[in-house]
Amino acid sequence: MKIYCSNLGRYIPIDGGTSLRDLAVSLRDELPFEPICARVNNKTESLEYEIYHPKQIEFLDITSSSGARVYLRSLCMILYRALMETAPQCSLRMEHSISRGYYCRIDGMAPTADNARRISEAMQRLIDQDLPFVREEKLTSDVIPMFEAQGLHAKAELLRTTRTLYTTYYTLDGICDSYYGVLAVRTGIIRSFALQPYHEGFLLMSFDPARPDTPATPIPQEKMYAAFTDYLRFNDIIGVQNVGRLNSVINNKQTSDIINVAEALHEKSISHIADDIAARYERGGARIVLIAGPSSSGKTTATKRLAIQLMTRLMKPQMISLDDYFVDRHHTPRDEDGEYDYESLYALDLPLFNSDLQRALAGEVVDLPTYNFETGMREYRGNKIHITEGSILLIEGIHGLNPELTARIPEEMKYRLYVSALTTLSIDFHNWVPTTDTRLLRRLVRDAKYRGITAEDTIRRWPSVRRGEEKWIFPYQENADAMFNSSLIFELAVIKDHAEQLLRGVPSDVAEYAEAHRLIKFLSYFLPIPPQAIPSTSILREFIGGSSFKY
Repeated sequence: MKIYCSNLGRYIPIDGGTSLRDLAVSLRDELPFEPICARVNNKTESLEYEIYHPKQIEFLDITSSSGARVYLRSLCMILYRALMETAPQCSLRMEHSISRGYYCRIDGMAPTADNARRISEAMQRLIDQDLPFVREEKLTSDVIPMFEAQGLHAKAELLRTTRTLYTTYYTLDGICDSYYGVLAVRTGIIRSFALQPYHEGFLLMSFDPARPDTPATPIPQEKMYAAFTDYLRFNDIIGVQNVGRLNSVINNKQTSDIINVAEALHEKSISHIADDIAARYERGGARIVLIAGPSSSGKTTATKRLAIQLMTRLMKPQMISLDDYFVDRHHTPRDEDGEYDYESLYALDLPLFNSDLQRALAGEVVDLPTYNFETGMREYRGNKIHITEGSILLIEGIHGLNPELTARIPEEMKYRLYVSALTTLSIDFHNWVPTTDTRLLRRLVRDAKYRGITAEDTIRRWPSVRRGEEKWIFPYQENADAMFNSSLIFELAVIKDHAEQLLRGVPSDVAEYAEAHRLIKFLSYFLPIPPQAIPSTSILREFIGGSSFKY
């Protein structure tokens, strides 16, 4: 039979039962890279996958989004196996991404350079041996005792709550583990990594995307680390650190307690920020609050809730959206694909924005523009602001922390707030919930509900959005005076039903199907929570609807 190889743009005759790995070996003189996985009919598969019917095959290297995830998952299992060798009494907890790496805690081990070296050496031995990652599948009732015997109790609880008949897992050098995606075929493909002490744990570095033969270099993110740590402690206090525990709470009909406490934590955080702003205002500063964050971080609702808190402190907040300062569409810069780059700072009319701010701070009545997204033109509709005694400007937009945005405004007049959905819930202690996945699912639901955009189009646009964030937002996040974590520990259980329906509408013959399929698999671990339980002032209402705020 024949398969179609997208990399080569032609059909290739093969025998039934040929594995993707064997096919890649036969094509190694034609492929410009060493594959780590492949897309088979737009679904990401391991190179162990055997072909029995005509398929469309696209081999992927480690620099592709799917390939990078396979590399990282494989690296995590190597870390786990190395820890079992060097310190079997300790347990591994992969927490979240930070500083271009992945923060992990090893319970029972001090985060010292010597311990990092010992584990790294054990990891390198596993890589040098080029051992196989063996994919297996058994009845879930047989897999649970295996995980329990290895001390992987969070994985066992997850399997008990999801109630699937069969479970796929991997073995490496005598130990088993599970991941929510495929792994590499062998350890030898992992050529770049680093492990180093980091605060109370360790930082695992994957490869540098710009130089795949070297590990990524950490960058300082102390404020981000503090924001994550606060929420990790909150998770420990309420006893919900992973999806298995959350599912048990849902099964036991205790979700109202979790929702109320999580929402109260949001309100407490916003209240604390309002106190800080008010104190600075009284000292003659903080006349402008710049509220920034990446796509779907909940900036708009956070801004509205902050305004309410400031009013209780006898202040008069007035809100400005940076989106209203977009240049007319035909002046918008283009990205590398030739599309309008709305993430660029220069998609905004910076001279007009700074002029309006200066006039407003001088006490003038300023007529604010409104951007018409249908016509792509700026309009004036009589929306005016006038700063008087007690007034404070809340300016919301992705570029709020970029110094160039407000270059003409004195520093003491500005208070910078960074908003992001820093997800601290883990699937289990070896699989974390990526913050980017939470934001993408929020955006999927919001785009469909309010903008008539399909899940396919949202997924197609997402890489461009992410590139814009890496360039225009993330480099400035440590400039913030305060950080607000807009994630909610229960939110993916609420979004689940909304998102799954949209994701199932992505056709299987488009490239975006691979991401849709991955996200459906990811959401399958969560039991649903009905949206009726969510307060009307919740950040989550910005995406699923039913908010008491007007947007």
